[in-house]
Amino acid sequence: MTTTREQPWSDDDPTAGRVVLLTRNPIAEAIDSIATTAGRSVVLLDEDTDGRGVAALGQVGLRAGDAVVLCDHDAPDAPRVLRDALASSASYVAMMASRRRATGLLEELEQEGAPGLEKLHVPAGLDTGGKAPGEIALSVVAEIVATSYGRGGGPMRRD
Repeated sequence: MTTTREQPWSDDDPTAGRVVLLTRNPIAEAIDSIATTAGRSVVLLDEDTDGRGVAALGQVGLRAGDAVVLCDHDAPDAPRVLRDALASSASYVAMMASRRRATGLLEELEQEGAPGLEKLHVPAGLDTGGKAPGEIALSVVAEIVATSYGRGGGPMRRD
């Protein structure tokens, strides 16, 4: 008698949204690599290479399931792009920022009555303690995946 073992993954093609990254830096490049490996389609908007940069976000046509990650909070259009992404159909919006900068940004957006704050993740990523670009990128992609499945991203083991 042959027994069939249940596999812990699914071969079904999940309907995952795109990961839209603004702008190119080592963390964005690592997110691109990890997200692509995880089966996500990635759009990298890079003002240095294509001349469009953050102004091109409106041309991407954000839709439900998409994740937008601002990898450079110092980009000239970052505040406007963040507001536009929050007002869009994107399901996940995040920005790289320190906890202190994140607190100030959230206060500012709440005072403005910005729409979509429930989908804002700032600082971006899960709290893994990672410091290197690849480690930070891994935490961001893990949060995107967890959020897309309605999960919190905690450990699978139960204590």
